[in-house]
Amino acid sequence: MEPLIFPQQPELAEPMARYMKDLFPFCGVKKPQRALLERPFLKESLTLPLPELIQEIFRNYHKDEREYQYYAIDLAQKNIQRFSLADLAELLPLLAEKSWWDSIDAWRKVFATWVLAHPTELKQVYAFFYQHENFWYRRVAINLQLLFKEQTDPALLAQAILADLTTEEFFIQKAIGWALRDYSKVNPDWVKNFMQQHSLSKLALREGSKYI
Repeated sequence: MEPLIFPQQPELAEPMARYMKDLFPFCGVKKPQRALLERPFLKESLTLPLPELIQEIFRNYHKDEREYQYYAIDLAQKNIQRFSLADLAELLPLLAEKSWWDSIDAWRKVFATWVLAHPTELKQVYAFFYQHENFWYRRVAINLQLLFKEQTDPALLAQAILADLTTEEFFIQKAIGWALRDYSKVNPDWVKNFMQQHSLSKLALREGSKYI
């Protein structure tokens, strides 16, 4: 598979990097253009043997510019139906690299998409993240079931939140709020009761109670 090379567009790269607090360099390729450039490569990736595909994901994720991390995650998402639980587990180390909310939330979608296709494996995937020493992984545990609606396992949701209830990290408290807000759309009584029974941070409470 030929490598995808994103064009360098410095006039766009600078503000994109600044938006991400200058944590990562960018080529300067915005999402619509990136999606267009990725399209034939993503299509071709469906024919790659899985070991080669995983190598391609790692190879791109380790490149400097942020667009390549996005592309690597898109490769995983495009091929999600081909992955076994073991294949999925191979990707876990990447979440600890170049971690920020954008990559972590994109990885969450990858794992969540796989779980929705394999609902009996929810607890196994959740276990990848629950009580992990790295708070970014724990953010995934909390938000893993976003958009699961009636398929949400409230016991796992509660367990993930309670494990980090007093964690001061902004991205954890934000995740707690998002998880509760999302679940409140289908089970507002459960969320109300949970909020009444536990002492949530102001941020989590504000986010979680938006629709109730």
